[in-house]
Formats: sequence, structure tokens, C-alpha cells
Amino acid sequence: MLWAGIIPAHSYKKDVMMMTYDESLIYLENLCKFGINLGLTRIEKLLELMDHPERRFKTIHITGTNGKGSTTAMLTAILTSAGIKTGMYTSPHLWDYTERIVVDGLPISPCQFAEAIEYTSQFVDQIIQDGLEHPTEFEVLTAAAFHHFASCGVEYAVIEVGLGGLLDSTNVIVPEVAVITNVTLDHIDKCGNTIADIAKHKAGIIKEGVTVVTGAQGEALRIIRAAAREKTAVLYVFGQEFSANFAGLVKHQQKVTIKTTEEVGTFLVNLLGHHQVDNCALAVMTAMQLGKKEERITLVTIQKGLAEVCWPGRFEVIPGDPTLIIDGAHNLDGARILRKNLDTFYAGKEIVFLLGILQDKDVKGIVNSLIRCNDKVVVVAPMSERAGNPKDIAREIEAAHIETAESIREGLSQAYQLAGEEGILCIAGSLYLIGSARKIICE
Repeated sequence: MLWAGIIPAHSYKKDVMMMTYDESLIYLENLCKFGINLGLTRIEKLLELMDHPERRFKTIHITGTNGKGSTTAMLTAILTSAGIKTGMYTSPHLWDYTERIVVDGLPISPCQFAEAIEYTSQFVDQIIQDGLEHPTEFEVLTAAAFHHFASCGVEYAVIEVGLGGLLDSTNVIVPEVAVITNVTLDHIDKCGNTIADIAKHKAGIIKEGVTVVTGAQGEALRIIRAAAREKTAVLYVFGQEFSANFAGLVKHQQKVTIKTTEEVGTFLVNLLGHHQVDNCALAVMTAMQLGKKEERITLVTIQKGLAEVCWPGRFEVIPGDPTLIIDGAHNLDGARILRKNLDTFYAGKEIVFLLGILQDKDVKGIVNSLIRCNDKVVVVAPMSERAGNPKDIAREIEAAHIETAESIREGLSQAYQLAGEEGILCIAGSLYLIGSARKIICE
């Protein structure tokens, strides 16, 4: 069912017609034909018609090539632990759209999601009636999320950029702090094919006088530093104004020691992996900047939030027979980080991979960074129109054993057989893959 065009925005009443959750998903699916169309004109008009819900709560804005989701989850957990009513907006989802819009740790309900999409769709209809360009799926989702947060009385919302930064539809907010985790090559078709080009997009979230926290290095840092200077924004750089070190494991948590110019603290972090040490440092430094104005954020609430944070699908370890490791590793840098973590925590052990990669990614670079010659691999197609052909990807792999499968369920079965009860099965390559696989595993 197509909803845009059914009810004019000015006559919208909740008791007239209600979308079901399934109908809201169909509505969004129909918006996919408008593709990824970067720019702020459509979202700005949409939010204007909605009376600017994004201005009714404070925000933290997070971009970066890798780590932005984990950093978003950490900051959300810290704010929630401080007793602050907190929203979180992330993308993509692993298995359900409701994961993208979270308040106080709980995903939006299917009924609330449908209500938010239906409400937003009325203003989309008005935009079309005015002869303007149709908003995209992500723009409608973003506006619906802002509406939901405002309706729930959220005090702070941690907003993850969808793609890039400068022209991303989330870039209509003026945050309390802007975070740029890092910058490596990704989305080169949208943001440019050099680090400098991509860094300019990431630096686009920097606003006048708004503090910036970053883990960027090299050429990317130079671009970000120049943008911060132009916007008279105070910049805190990982490795300069603050640093972090891995301090050991405590059961399934890691200890991280963080040093800033102001103090030193050690934190138990409920996420594993070398990359999470850096992400933790970014989250702590950001929380400290927020704490200068928000007295509810303290060292104790930071510690509590980090110890309780949950972020599925990012070096997620599920003990069992075999041991499961689920990690998106959807680009070259992510693949390198995942391999480093596997070599650290499972040194010398054979890894069986269930692998699926999108066709617009650096397939050769990802498989060369991730796969070792003694590993075994089952290649499948992620649940995406951009999925790479498993046979084409398999030809790029050098491993002890390589198979392809017609479906994710079939591939999981093959991978389980290869791993055996004592083995290690790693599901990686695309968030679209790990979300589908995780859903099957949890059935």
C-alpha cells in the first residue's frame, strides 16, 4: 500500500487512519526507488512542516568510517545511566527497523514506529503537492525518529550519521558535541575517492562553536582541524589531548585506562576488541565535555554506562559449540580490525567464516585482510540489492577450503559443519548478512 497522497497533511488526524507496522515497512520500501540522494533541502522542508521536532531536545552527532555505531551505543548508555531520558538513532538495522530508534535502551515498538512513519508521511504528501522533490527513505526515517524523540520527551539524543556527514539528512541538528571517530576510504561513490574528500564530508558536521572530539589521523585530521578552526570549535584529538590503553580482561569485559589532560580513569567496557579501546576513549572524552554543562554526568555514571553497554554484531562473542563471533567488518578497515582481534583472542586457531560482501565494497582488499590460508570460508549473498555474487567473491579468496551457498540459512548449515563443536565460526562482511544470520541463530 502506498500512503503518500492518501491524506493531505493539513487534514491529518490520528483517529482517521492508522498504518500497521507491516504497512509502514511497505511504505518505506516504496521510497527506496528514490535511492541515496544526498542533500539537505528535502529534509529541511520536511522538518519545517513538522514544526522542527529536532529542536526540542539536545543532541550529540557522531560520524566516522568505523566505530561510530559502537561510540553511539557507549554514549547512549552513559547518558541513560545518568538518569537522562535518552534517544539513540542508528543505521542500518540488523534484523528489524525498530532497532534504529531507541529511547532509554528500548527500541521503538512496532505500533509506535508505524505511527511515526504515518505521521511523517502526511508531510511528505504536502511536499509532493507543492511540487518539490520527493524525500528519500532515510530522510523520512530521520524525520520520524526526531518526531518520536520529541513526542517521548527525550532530553538528549545521540544521532549517528547515515553516510558521510556534510550532506547527510541528520546534519540538520546543532549538537552539544560533534564526534568524528576516524576517516578511511569508504562510500567513495558518494563522498569522493580520496581521504581528503571523505574527511571534508565527515568534517561537515562541525558547527559554529561546537566542541569536536575525533580519532582521525594524518591528512584527515588536517582537514578536520582546519574545519574546526574555521568554525571556532574546540578540538580534542585522540593521541594528543587524550589517550587510551588496554589494561586486561575481566571475564567477558575489557579494562581500559583513559588519560586526559584533566584526569586518569580505568573503565570496564562491555564490548571486546582493540577498536573498542579507541571508541571507549572517544565516548569518555565526549561524556566529559557534556559533563561540564550537565551535572548528572559523572565519572560514576560513565563507568556504569560502559560496563552495561550492549551493541550486537560488533565482535560479539556467543559461547557455544562452536563459538560464534559476529562482526559486520563491512569495509577494508573493519576487516583489518576484525582480523587483529581474531589473532589476539584466538591466536593460532582455524577460523571458519560465513562471509557476505556488498558489491560496491573493496572485495579484494577485505578478503585479503580477513582470510588466512588455513581458514575455511562459506560465501553467501547478504540480504541486499547491492549484494556481491558469492561465486565472484569466492574467486578472490585464498583459503584452505572455500564453498558457496544459495542462501544464508544454507550457508550457516555448511559453516556449522565445517567448524564442528570445538571450532570457531565467524560471521562477517556485511551488516545485512549478520543481521539475517543472527535472526536465524536466535530462532
